[in-house]
Amino acid sequence: MAEETQSTGVDFPEADGGRSTSAFGRAVVGDALDPLDPVGARSARGETSWRSGYLLHFRRLVEAGIGRPEGAVASVRAGLDSVAGRMVWRGGGLDRLDRRGGLDRRQGREPHGGETTLAAALDQPAETPDTLTVEGSGEPARELAIPYRGRLLAGSDLAAQLDRWEEDGVLEPSAAAAVRDVAVNPDWLSLRGRTVVALGAGSEIGPTPVLLDWGATVAGVDLPREQLWSRVVAQAAASAGRLLVPLHTPGGAPDTGRAGLDLLTDLPRVAAWVDALDGDDLVLGNYVYADGGTNLRLSAASDALATRLTARRPDTVLAFMATPTDVFAVPPEAVAQSVRNYETRGRVARGPGRMLRGMTGGRLLARAYLPGADPGICDSLVPQQGPNYALGKRIHRWRATAERAEGRRTSMNVAPPTRTRSVVKNKALAAAYAGAHRFGVEVFEPDTTRVLMAALLVHDLMTDPPRADEPWQAEARDAVHGGLWRAAFAPRSALGLAAVLGYGGLR
Repeated sequence: MAEETQSTGVDFPEADGGRSTSAFGRAVVGDALDPLDPVGARSARGETSWRSGYLLHFRRLVEAGIGRPEGAVASVRAGLDSVAGRMVWRGGGLDRLDRRGGLDRRQGREPHGGETTLAAALDQPAETPDTLTVEGSGEPARELAIPYRGRLLAGSDLAAQLDRWEEDGVLEPSAAAAVRDVAVNPDWLSLRGRTVVALGAGSEIGPTPVLLDWGATVAGVDLPREQLWSRVVAQAAASAGRLLVPLHTPGGAPDTGRAGLDLLTDLPRVAAWVDALDGDDLVLGNYVYADGGTNLRLSAASDALATRLTARRPDTVLAFMATPTDVFAVPPEAVAQSVRNYETRGRVARGPGRMLRGMTGGRLLARAYLPGADPGICDSLVPQQGPNYALGKRIHRWRATAERAEGRRTSMNVAPPTRTRSVVKNKALAAAYAGAHRFGVEVFEPDTTRVLMAALLVHDLMTDPPRADEPWQAEARDAVHGGLWRAAFAPRSALGLAAVLGYGGLR
């Protein structure tokens, strides 16, 4: 699928006379599959309907690595190398790019269209932007409190809700235990001594306002939009924290009209600004999102920034929120609860379910796992979100796995299904979320997700993770999947019915 892109900045490579997101996706997924499944790699590269056919190949990326930890790490590194080698910076550079996305360093040739790799673009000198600093005047939070259905849960109320979520299979027990740890250690909340660089500082479920309320220092990067920064700056001024914001134009009094940088067109300046931040204990949090191919370009840009930053400041911690609508290997305990839910579903549900499975060749209301699967495969990919969204989020997971393989601290937690603006503007997704509770899946409101995931970030930064023998085990730890992993039915087999049942609620 072709994507209209800007003339300068981060972009897809040119192939077959255009800049195709599908060609890019097929190539990257094929490269990532090469170390694990050469046959699958050829299949991905030859996929003629990438917009719908990507689902199978993204599942293969997970399945092929199970029981092969070294191969799984080799796969994610191959995928990351492919992204870095193929995505281009348009608007200047020293090296020519050939049509396959590789560098052509033949002497005597001018750069093709002014294109270079993102790494080469980041190596060029860039002006360091000025900074707007906002010192909050509020009092820091004294305890962890999570908003939930009109209440603010803290203390015993929060503990009871965590017990209910755990019993209902809404989150993994390790996630409940992590939040309990933070609740009994409120001095962790301010992240004293750390600066969190929030890419996508204005994100609806990003941690920026929560961390500021807890007294943390946040260096926020987001688009130069005055309305966005007026909101974020007002939150910071009323908080107990400290906000740092890059300014896109030099000189004059710092104000929200000059705040913000675009990661796609200002990447070298973002890198220069982050490089200049004080302190050794940086956290680079990736909370960016956009529609279509722009989301994938943002993921590539932020990964290039992360690669550069960790090379220059090795103690930097990378942080991500993984989407629940992806493919995950899940522990046998999750499989066992799903199997129990399937086997104990009511008699009323059994008859219609059997009929629907028969009428659709098993596509509707299929059981999630075979009993005893270890691990199980939870395939929650949503076709409506598309391959660009899936690959953008997979890049985050790949980077977290690569960092952990190098022995570096990383925070990557699965966030719950959430009624964000980007979801509810899609009527089919909004309807499916409205009807999801009928199939054992809880969909969260943004204010709950925001605080819950910020608490898990704090836990990751303040404690040492347990050892994981395989990458999938580290990914499964502390997951808040809303019940997708432990529900009776395979997610996509229930999605259509959930949407039908949810349309009435939307009206």
